[in-house]
Amino acid sequence: MADHLEASVTLPSDPASVSAARAFVVGTLGEWGLPADTDGADTVRLIVSELATNAVQHTFGQSPTFTVEVRLERDEQLRIGVTDSHPRFPKRLPAAVQQDNGRGMVIIRCLTAECGGRLRVRPTREGGKTVLIELPWTVPARPVTTAGQQEP
Repeated sequence: MADHLEASVTLPSDPASVSAARAFVVGTLGEWGLPADTDGADTVRLIVSELATNAVQHTFGQSPTFTVEVRLERDEQLRIGVTDSHPRFPKRLPAAVQQDNGRGMVIIRCLTAECGGRLRVRPTREGGKTVLIELPWTVPARPVTTAGQQEP
């Protein structure tokens, strides 16, 4: 296998893009050997959903797009990054019992830690930020042939 595999997609900062981000990541990981019907895929699906939702809801219309990047390093570590152009870093909001939001970063942190991974937030050169999740990869990646079929 190559040193790494990577894929990315840029989507409009719109609620409909959240499902597109999930589908992109789960489809990409499926190509790399992670079946969509596993606990690992469910965890990644939820993490991406929360990250994309945050990129749409908490940029207050100041980021017209967001980018989802997926990178598999040496068949050992999966990196998922969501980048937007809003400068404000995510923060934990006080979650009142009746409140419908404010728990996204808590969910992401818990899921990431439960998988033995870590979460980082980095500023971009353009003034935005990337929320980066690093998770151990436990599935041997299968190379994709030029016809798009996975090798057994």
